[in-house]
Amino acid sequence: MDSSTFIAALRERYLELSPHMAECGLTIRQLSADSATLELPSREDWLGDVESGRFNPGIVSVLVDNSAGLAVIAHAGRRDAIATLDLRLDYLRPAFIGSPLFCRARCTRMTPSIAFAHAVVWQDNEAAPIATAQGVFMRSGANRVTGGDA
Repeated sequence: MDSSTFIAALRERYLELSPHMAECGLTIRQLSADSATLELPSREDWLGDVESGRFNPGIVSVLVDNSAGLAVIAHAGRRDAIATLDLRLDYLRPAFIGSPLFCRARCTRMTPSIAFAHAVVWQDNEAAPIATAQGVFMRSGANRVTGGDA
């Protein structure tokens, strides 16, 4: 399967892989071999602080983990089983219920067994991120590439 066919198939099927992603209402806004952008809708049940109207940080983690995972699989260009080994989020400012959240992730390095990703989360203005993240993913697919250093 060539790269564009794989990306199209991944775009069509990725959100069906987990009932949790469907329940969260995640949508793919952009997908290429270089990056992935997901959108998380604003919902009242995502409230982390009722008085201030802020998003719960846990749902931001869900958005980042899924965006980075998608970017890693797209970068691999093949069906790869992955697992999140480490995910670090640095919150820069709060996000408020009322507007969706977006996350753009890209795979920054890939070895035969490990992949690394960077992500940025924003709400209304991409130039004013609410969080940045670094993720490390284990690769263990049937189509795993051999060779290289980890």
